[in-house]
Amino acid sequence: MLRDQRYRVRLVQVLLLAAVGALVLLVVQTTAANLKARGIPIGFDFLSLPSRFVISESLLRYRPQDSYAWAVLVGLANSVFISVLVVLLSTVLGLVVGIGRLSSNPLVSGSCRVWVEVARNTPPIVLLFFLYSLWWRVLPPVDAALTLAPGAYLSMRGLMLPALSLAIPSPAALVLAAAALAALASLTRITKPVRRALLLGAAAVTIAALLAADISAAVDWPRFERGNYRGGFELTPELTTVVIGLTLYTTGFVAEIVRAGVLSVAKGQWEAARALGLRRGQILRLIVIPQMLRVIMPPLTSQYINVVKNSTLAIAVGYPDFLAIMGTVINKSSHALEGVAIILAGYLAVNLTLSLLLNWYNRRIALVER
Repeated sequence: MLRDQRYRVRLVQVLLLAAVGALVLLVVQTTAANLKARGIPIGFDFLSLPSRFVISESLLRYRPQDSYAWAVLVGLANSVFISVLVVLLSTVLGLVVGIGRLSSNPLVSGSCRVWVEVARNTPPIVLLFFLYSLWWRVLPPVDAALTLAPGAYLSMRGLMLPALSLAIPSPAALVLAAAALAALASLTRITKPVRRALLLGAAAVTIAALLAADISAAVDWPRFERGNYRGGFELTPELTTVVIGLTLYTTGFVAEIVRAGVLSVAKGQWEAARALGLRRGQILRLIVIPQMLRVIMPPLTSQYINVVKNSTLAIAVGYPDFLAIMGTVINKSSHALEGVAIILAGYLAVNLTLSLLLNWYNRRIALVER
């Protein structure tokens, strides 16, 4: 058996994995023994204890009486919220700027090039500091807030908007059924008529659930009381600074990826489309963009993962993201090793999930060779 090259290769791989596993086990045992000798607690039991600290703003409902585990989820939700906003905004702006760089209008192409060069050559943390300081120096105080629209007020304390609250006590079973039908419709091995029928069924079930429910809606308008605005929905300076700063920074990279994707489409495609009488917008929408997606998806995946990692810079302007909240958890619980492990696991889970979804989409649009 040792004369078989394939067997030898597999044996070497097994031995390497065993050596790495033994080294990891040795490190874990040594670390646990040293921590125990110094009286430092170890374990994840602290996650069930009350956190007893305040989170200034959160996407999920949070109280200081909630557990450390819930505080961790609140921080992770804040980071995911920032990442999703930045990905969506930078994708749309990057598409516009990337195509604008190829414009024959020198003003449009020059402006887009300035955006790209400034964004790509500026450290993102410096950009965040600049925008945050600009926010406090340019905007008026809250008692002299700018009225952008009825119910929309902008001041140095943030942007106040009307909030819409919906009470939809729809049955969970119907919602789950609609989600299940939509998931089945996304399968690749079913025919188009079956997929269309499943999608229509999912839409019908969802509409039936909404019609059967007692839906109530109300608009909460911001109002100025006791030196500040009450009610409505508030976009704080910290959240707005992070979203705008990371969007400006990421757009520069996405624009270059889009530009490379457009240039990857052969000129003959453009000429054939013009010969058919298609306008430039139709050529981009119907011919160029569908073809360039196959080229730009791998680098876009890496760029979106960088967005999640760059969201840790929110701590620089005081926004309570996952990293900032985990720092507070570590300081209050004295479980530094476990806290760092949770940080690594959280960002790894988000990035792996994002990579899995984008790789699945990349396989869907890839050319199938026969």
